[in-house]
Amino acid sequence: METSNSQRIESLDKGQRIVILGAGESGAGAAVLAKVKGYDTFVSDRGSIKSKYKDLLDKYGIEWEELQHTEEKILNADAVVKSPGIPDSAPIILKLIALHTPIISEIEFAGKFTNAKMICITGSNGKTTTTSLTYHIFKKAGLDVGLAGNIGQSLALQVALHDHKYYIIELSSFQLDNMYDFKADIAILMNITPDHLDRYDFKFQNYIDSKFRITQNQTTDDAFIFWDDDPVIHKELEKHGIKAQIYPFSAIKKDGVIAYAEENQIKIDKPYDFNMEQEKLALTGEHNLYNSLAAGLSANLAGIDKTAIREALSDFKGVAHRLETVDTLDDITYINDSKATNVNSCWYALQSMTRPTVLILGGKDKGNDYEEIREAIHAHCFALVFLGKENSKLTDFFKDFDLPKVDTHSIEDAVAACHNLAVEHMARLERQEKFNGVNVLLSPCCASFDLFESYEQRGDLFKAEVAKLKKMK
Repeated sequence: METSNSQRIESLDKGQRIVILGAGESGAGAAVLAKVKGYDTFVSDRGSIKSKYKDLLDKYGIEWEELQHTEEKILNADAVVKSPGIPDSAPIILKLIALHTPIISEIEFAGKFTNAKMICITGSNGKTTTTSLTYHIFKKAGLDVGLAGNIGQSLALQVALHDHKYYIIELSSFQLDNMYDFKADIAILMNITPDHLDRYDFKFQNYIDSKFRITQNQTTDDAFIFWDDDPVIHKELEKHGIKAQIYPFSAIKKDGVIAYAEENQIKIDKPYDFNMEQEKLALTGEHNLYNSLAAGLSANLAGIDKTAIREALSDFKGVAHRLETVDTLDDITYINDSKATNVNSCWYALQSMTRPTVLILGGKDKGNDYEEIREAIHAHCFALVFLGKENSKLTDFFKDFDLPKVDTHSIEDAVAACHNLAVEHMARLERQEKFNGVNVLLSPCCASFDLFESYEQRGDLFKAEVAKLKKMK
């Protein structure tokens, strides 16, 4: 029988060569783990390496290079740990594949060296909030728990330096793509809507299959939590042969659903009865109801005390860059939802708007279909501001919308345009005696990599521009 990439990695002896491609959070962490486990370790990044990661690599005596991939130092690897941001189509990856070199993710590699319980969360939307909330519950309960994956510290670095008994891990589709033997003890799939299609040959099924990798290797002793109202998930369940015990959740009670809302309470039926007044949840809105149900259900499955779950669900502070209220200036509320990097995330954000809204859209398009937010924009928005290096797709799609539109190419110009549009709109509302304030919402639908290093930088710069407006008052 053919051995998998990761099984071959298990057979590696100390002293053999592991090459890490990409020296961000996951790559630097994987390098430290490889080094402390006795492997000949080399790190290569085609971009610039941040100074904090250079310092970490130097601390452990790890050889590294930046702004290049030196093939003679890479192609002799016994195994490669690849940054999730590097596509399989990258030239160096194609050469490694041709050599049959095992290529795995940092999560897969770290999983080889820990016996911790893994609670893993993925989905097109809601995974960061659900991951953060789940971690908050476990921490509140006093458990030895680490936060890893797309947020928190590298799983590999934590395993190397201070292994925990539990890990709450947010997993992107890119991370799942290079995982083979890794197993989630509790897997959570929030939803599946089209995203990152540019990475998946513009085939939605390829992206779906990537998300379902979170269930691979699960046994009947494990748990699979999912949103029961997602038609894509339901269609795929049988195809993927789920072996874990299933725990569906929904906003309403119906046959087969384990966690739901009923009579202004959230309820969980298994494995332990749990209920809590919905009005006491720290997070509001239907999308956050799903996040609270999924996180509460995972904590319930882990046997966490009901009181700790209730307390954590009621005092959670939320996630930066996800519907984050920045400030209210002259009845204009600025909301940072920079983490909304796909269309469905923006749709949820718009549903939570209770006042007229000017929406900032744009960035690196990933094969987006903006049809999904057409009606939501008509219902909630009085103006659109496009923010990106190239906005032609947005201007073409929204050209027939009968509302003001402004094309911008910097965060400074975008915020200034929003401010002006908001002031003009409030003046109209005051004349009509309908004044109740307005919102400026950054919910871009797109990745940030055309003008920004990350969605975090985009959100931070948005907040900085709002702070400038406040100083000018």
